[in-house]
Amino acid sequence: MKIHLVQFNPLVGAIEDNTKKIIDSLVNQDPDDWFIYPELAISGYPPEDLLFHSGIKKRIDNAHQVIAKASKDGPAVLAGSPIYEGDKIYNAALFFSGGEVQAIYKKQELPNYSVFDEKRYFTPGDQILSITKSGVNFSVLICEDLWNENVFDKSIHSNIDCLIVINGSPFDLDKHSKRELLLKERAVRGSIPIVYLNLVGGQDELIFDGASFVVNSKGETVCQASLFQEEIKILECHKNHLNECVLKGELSVIPPKIDVLYAGLVKGIADYVRKNGFSKVILGLSGGVDSALTLALAVDALGGDNVQAVMMPSIFTSGMSLQDAKQQASILNVDYSEISIEQISDIFNDALDDEFNGYQKDVTEENIQSRIRCVLLMAISNKKRALLLTTGNKSEMAVGYSTLYGDMAGGFAPLKDCTKTLVYKLALYRNSIGHVIPDRVIQRPPTAELSHNQKDTDSLPEYDILDPILNLLIVDDLSVDEITEKGFDREIVIKVLNLVKKNEYKRRQSPPGIRITARAFGKDWRYPISSGY
Repeated sequence: MKIHLVQFNPLVGAIEDNTKKIIDSLVNQDPDDWFIYPELAISGYPPEDLLFHSGIKKRIDNAHQVIAKASKDGPAVLAGSPIYEGDKIYNAALFFSGGEVQAIYKKQELPNYSVFDEKRYFTPGDQILSITKSGVNFSVLICEDLWNENVFDKSIHSNIDCLIVINGSPFDLDKHSKRELLLKERAVRGSIPIVYLNLVGGQDELIFDGASFVVNSKGETVCQASLFQEEIKILECHKNHLNECVLKGELSVIPPKIDVLYAGLVKGIADYVRKNGFSKVILGLSGGVDSALTLALAVDALGGDNVQAVMMPSIFTSGMSLQDAKQQASILNVDYSEISIEQISDIFNDALDDEFNGYQKDVTEENIQSRIRCVLLMAISNKKRALLLTTGNKSEMAVGYSTLYGDMAGGFAPLKDCTKTLVYKLALYRNSIGHVIPDRVIQRPPTAELSHNQKDTDSLPEYDILDPILNLLIVDDLSVDEITEKGFDREIVIKVLNLVKKNEYKRRQSPPGIRITARAFGKDWRYPISSGY
């Protein structure tokens, strides 16, 4: 028997399109084969409050009928989908064969942490599903079920030959290694091969890396799918002379973490743009490393013909910034514009002269420049129907080193979960595979260029100090005392904590961005704006 593991990239809510992709993959295939699709492949993951909409149940039921019909003379299908029973909704796996739904498994362990809130939508199941195909007995689990020891133990009772787990597991930098450790431990403990099939693609701030794989009963990887690519891996499945289930497939190479991260950011941009009906993007190119990396990512995701970079110099913009921005735009062959904001800034400041009489110049005048740039970029975005990418990073977002309705404004923030130090690593990596970012952009001290001789360190600690503190605070949830005990200056830690706390109101108004760590500013960060902590 051949098992086709379909690493699938659905669009949430596009029930008919997702179903058509499933049906198309079954055309002219051997009826004795088996096609398996990931968790909630039919609805897309996570469907969130769309599940409550009155029209979606009928569309999902119709999708089930279409797939069942295709299974009558075609291969059997196992696919993830919501199912509705009375006033309850289940996260389920449906087994289609012979023209009908032969069996249903309902997810038992519903995650309700980090980016997950499945208990808001789904009712847990309590039964184990066994499927016999070509003499092999399979058990089925869905994602979080595998992590629960009790559910896992129930699923591998004595007559089960192989465990299939369908998943909608979002990417973060350490996720693949954690999955590997878990699967190997489970396989060895249960003396059973395990098939792990995952979604792929971007969905709002989440990206799914695919990276589906199969381990044998000894915990050895016998099949490995690619990261961030839709593909079908074919497993050869049979019983050996000892009546054991043997699985074998192709092994794709898992590249180093920095390669994986860069590929994930490219995929996140490409899917967000495509799934929201855009084909082109625009961004402000400042001559700094954040916008330079964002430009390189956008071109790699969409092609240079679909990217526009706009340089908007002020009186504080250096000749170096102008030269480097123009050089990078030329290297990447993107549409490039220069729009000076000097006269516009003068007009704003003149208009506010009476209001500001008696006040010293401060960050207000800096923010005006940033907001002027936003107005220009949004105007071009509207006129050309090009999605505006913001270029800020996680470090800036954490401490509020950004302008609300200025450089924070836009439709999507690719670097929202990348610290400044990680931005530099990614820029160096991109240049290692093709030199597209001028060296000076990476080597010069970071500056917003909103006042004379300005540097980021005028307002912030050095990033190699700031970023580890932010990681301990945001990802690990450590206190000031705990972070100080790790060797950081207490006054700096307190300053950083206070900046993070008081800038929550800005983050609430920021665009979505790609999640690449265990905790990003988005679905898994829910801090109060009004707080006395």
